[in-house]
Amino acid sequence: MTPEEKRLAEALAVERIHGDKAVEFIASPVRELALVGDEAGVERWREIAAAYDFLNPPSPLVQ
Repeated sequence: MTPEEKRLAEALAVERIHGDKAVEFIASPVRELALVGDEAGVERWREIAAAYDFLNPPSPLVQ
């Protein structure tokens, strides 16, 4: 499994577990890890956020 595939799998798991609260769930570790200076952790969660966004593109009706 490639790193990209792992992030997609993680994003799917977050979506499955947290549903409508997935965005808030993803934002939480980004904030917490940034506060303690864990750049690698922040980057990992930003990659998960990007994968989540890829899997959930905005509706074309939303502007």
